[in-house]
Amino acid sequence: MALPLSPGVYIMHNKNKKIIYIGKAKALKNRVSQYFGSQQNHSEKVRRMVENVDYFEYIICDSEFEALVLECSLIKQHTPKYNILLKDDKGYSYIRVSDEKWRRITHELQKRDDGALYIGPYMGYYVRKSVEEANKIFMLPTCSRKFPEDFGKARPCLNYHIKQCMAPCTGKVKFSEYNESVEQALEFLKGGSSESIKRLTREMDEASESLEFERAAKIRDKIRAVKRMSERQKVVSVNVPDQDVIAFFSDGERGCYYVFRFEGGSLRDHESFIISDDSCEDISEFILSYYSMRLDAPKNLTLDTLPDDSEALEKWLSEKRGNRVYLSAPQRGEQAQLVAMCKKNAAEALAQIKGRTSREYSVLEELKNLLGLSKIPEYIESYDISNTAGDENVAGMIVYENGKPLKSAYRKFKIKSFEGQDDYASMAEVLDRRFSEYEELKETGEGFGRLPDLILLDGGRGQVSAVATVLKKHGVEVPLFGMVKDGSHRTRAITGSGGEISISSRRSVFTFISKMQDEVHRFAIGYHRQRRSNSAFRSSLTDIEGVGAVRAKALLKHFRTVSNIREADLAELESCPKMTRDTANAVYNYFHKKYNDDQE
Repeated sequence: MALPLSPGVYIMHNKNKKIIYIGKAKALKNRVSQYFGSQQNHSEKVRRMVENVDYFEYIICDSEFEALVLECSLIKQHTPKYNILLKDDKGYSYIRVSDEKWRRITHELQKRDDGALYIGPYMGYYVRKSVEEANKIFMLPTCSRKFPEDFGKARPCLNYHIKQCMAPCTGKVKFSEYNESVEQALEFLKGGSSESIKRLTREMDEASESLEFERAAKIRDKIRAVKRMSERQKVVSVNVPDQDVIAFFSDGERGCYYVFRFEGGSLRDHESFIISDDSCEDISEFILSYYSMRLDAPKNLTLDTLPDDSEALEKWLSEKRGNRVYLSAPQRGEQAQLVAMCKKNAAEALAQIKGRTSREYSVLEELKNLLGLSKIPEYIESYDISNTAGDENVAGMIVYENGKPLKSAYRKFKIKSFEGQDDYASMAEVLDRRFSEYEELKETGEGFGRLPDLILLDGGRGQVSAVATVLKKHGVEVPLFGMVKDGSHRTRAITGSGGEISISSRRSVFTFISKMQDEVHRFAIGYHRQRRSNSAFRSSLTDIEGVGAVRAKALLKHFRTVSNIREADLAELESCPKMTRDTANAVYNYFHKKYNDDQE
């Protein structure tokens, strides 16, 4: 299909003629061609989408802005599978003002046809909290009493005594005073703390000038309460303007968009949106979807990455807001720190789904970027060889899952195919046995039936080359690297087929790799020492006729040392548990014959 270089919207269908993706382009030919060219530069999600495209159509528009508006409309209408879709009913809340003379303000999740005034919808946890704070600050009742029916029927509750309710139930509160507090609370909820403080300050000054000192004192207390709440909500300096901050974090399988909403220098709301692996990672799509659901748009929108169509997005958001909206992606200063904090929260939100911390997630993401992996390495296997001049040649395998040691998956190997010292051949044998097991168990997806996301070998380019041949033999494609140590046996770099990668300047990755290299070395050398100890044990006791592992342990438990066994007489040996007369004679003769031979 010949495509024009004009702005427009492209619509992709699968073989069932269902729309699976809608996108916009400044130049249709250039954008659509990118999907069907080389797949190497695409993420796994985009490759999966392209595989499902049977045909596509397009609509030409007069401008990129017009294409953006049309794209937004079509996505809402068709909800394609591969577009970022945020459900319209996710987390909506309303502020309800009851339809009665003595009005009440409450937080509601649903809008009902009950004659009450509903303000919203709003998204996020903060609506309920804000309503609670407003009722406390302006001393409005939250009990179930009815007014004026319940005036004077009971004593005021605890909230009155801790100055969180003006207690209209006493019948001593003027309706005008109560109604004024309701209006002040609504203004606080609609306009925020900064606007409330300005208005309350004006009212306090007016009351003072009119010599209404008692009323002025009450307003002063409200101002203090608003300021206290505002101080608790601040996370950065008051220099932060009214703005939204959006950052994205992905582990290669899922992604998370995180949103900070600031007002008057205070964080008023925060939201997270987990994007499935079927959704394309497109910040423009997210912005369109997110602000299509909202009633307003921010004056400033700060992003971790500025999209190519930022001018069109600015225009669309400006029309929605009614005045100019500014998009930015700061690289330094306070705003850049704000974006970094937002991204850290996105990582934390994604980490909680998989039971890890943001610190573990961050180091795995850094490792992914350092090694050029396609996704975060959640399951890492590491190997090391241990021997003494070729004697008792063994290997250890450790596993890290989600950045933590998974000790139940650790494995030990005794080198079987040869004797002597050859670390390259040893490493090749171990990985060959490991992936032979994989071929048998891959249907289970457990143990050796699970492919790692990354293999790290204790060693340099030689070990990597030896194991790369094994992976090729088994048809396994797993990222493979070696952990290189310096002359002091400390981790220095990571090596792969493309050469060494320095990690000394990347503190979190350096610490992570060093710990893993130390752990696999400890595990392998521990197994080697165990083998050497067993070998020495076998040579001194189990070589005796009639003495196996059980009797050898019984002898050591009874006599405590081999030296005591050697010095024991025949009667003492016969009295040992699990011993027979013939075996006692064999032990006695073995040590005394050995002693006599040594003397000769």
